[in-house]
Amino acid sequence: MINNSTHVNWDGHAIKLTWFPTDQYPSIEKVTSVHGICFYENKILLVHIKDRGFNHPGGHVDQGETPEQALFREIYEEGYVNGESQYLGFIEVNQEHNPQYDPEGKYPRIGYQLFYKVNVTECFPFARENESITRIWVEPSEVPFVINDHKLVNIILKEALDR
Repeated sequence: MINNSTHVNWDGHAIKLTWFPTDQYPSIEKVTSVHGICFYENKILLVHIKDRGFNHPGGHVDQGETPEQALFREIYEEGYVNGESQYLGFIEVNQEHNPQYDPEGKYPRIGYQLFYKVNVTECFPFARENESITRIWVEPSEVPFVINDHKLVNIILKEALDR
């Protein structure tokens, strides 16, 4: 299996991220979030989350939700879209070498973020009822110029484009 890794500093926490393109799910009880690379009319949906900037819609899995239920809730809450999903793989979020890791905190030492390709079938009026303040549709080649995040975002976008 091909994997790509990077190290990030999230709020002072040293974390290793590794992308695994796969059709296999990791340990579901350690899935912390889901994210959708949403396509509509050959463009990519990006949402601006207050105080965080632009990114793909996504978020935490609530208790009692499956990852797919969380995905559809998040893409609607943040982007006001619905569609058909295809699982792409996951990022392993590894805090084994994070000296500030809190074992009593809400995240596991090793957790997972799931990523899906979503072909948008419904696009609803943008209501700003949740944490996103705007949505934009961009050409795939423009995504790296809009999202200011770790390098794995571009690798995952390429995976979504290739499928």
